[in-house]
Amino acid sequence: MYLSELTGWSDSADVLRGMRVVVTGGAGFVGSHVVTRLLLTGARVKVVDNLSTGRLDNLDDARRIGLSERDLVVADIRGPGGTAVITRWRPDVVVHLAAQTSVAVAVRAPAPDADANICGTVNVLDATVSAGAGLVVYAASSAVYGRVPAAGLPVGEDAPVAPIHPHGISKATGLRYLDWYREHHGLAYTALMLGNVYGPRQTGLHCGVVARMAGALLRGERAVVAGDGRQTRDFVYVGDVAHAVALACVTGGAGMVNIGTGRETSVIEAYHLIAATVGADRPARHDPPVTGEIRRMALDPARAGARLGWQPTVDLAEGVALVVADGRRRLARERLAPIR
Repeated sequence: MYLSELTGWSDSADVLRGMRVVVTGGAGFVGSHVVTRLLLTGARVKVVDNLSTGRLDNLDDARRIGLSERDLVVADIRGPGGTAVITRWRPDVVVHLAAQTSVAVAVRAPAPDADANICGTVNVLDATVSAGAGLVVYAASSAVYGRVPAAGLPVGEDAPVAPIHPHGISKATGLRYLDWYREHHGLAYTALMLGNVYGPRQTGLHCGVVARMAGALLRGERAVVAGDGRQTRDFVYVGDVAHAVALACVTGGAGMVNIGTGRETSVIEAYHLIAATVGADRPARHDPPVTGEIRRMALDPARAGARLGWQPTVDLAEGVALVVADGRRRLARERLAPIR
């Protein structure tokens, strides 16, 4: 399914061919798309994932184009098993995507979020230095900017790093460690400040709002919108994010780089688009707002264009159509699955 949807990946193929890349969190939603993209460019890829939220079937496309069982290490980056593949395999680049990604989970339990996103990141950076790798590509988040005044949107990378909730704090701490490792160990980095990433394969209890709403409507249920739904997000398609990662692997240390569309879309606007795509006419259910949620966000992608040669290519209507099509395929498979 995903292979036929790839666009614009060939411009980094020649440079990436033969490059050794470790992808932490590579069986996750974003990670599996990144692994597929890198393999299509001819890179040699090792995946590290503890499968706490990642899924083996997310890597089906990657297996079809060459990922072998020995290329997948099921281990946690917080322990030696998760970092040993970096020190032993000695990659050229480490793409660090393994993380706790839910704001709601981080607000309820800050310690596990910090353990995964701070301690896990330090372990990965130590292993990257020990392996002699020249570059780490780090998945950061727009949450590090905190509450940005409306006049400051879309926000640029020169804006203050001022997170307001534990998840933003943990990802911002990762940025500070990247600075330290660059200064003291000469480790180059590119930190991709990701908008609200959505696309096929986004499943699970704490998946993104587009996938949650689409899944509910496809099952004939009412979708849930937090608060009044007027909070805005910068929705960026996962295939575009995977392309940004591939470009970052061959660009050298570009520092902080926003990966977004520069456009604000309210959650209720996204809901109406999803409902129209599904063909559902039921209203959303409004639940209480999420504690500490950022009200408005959009990321200025100008630096990504200048430093990585990246720009978004999939608009929200096209991306939602791909999410809905993927959801319908998943439901069909579930209904055809034998009862055990």
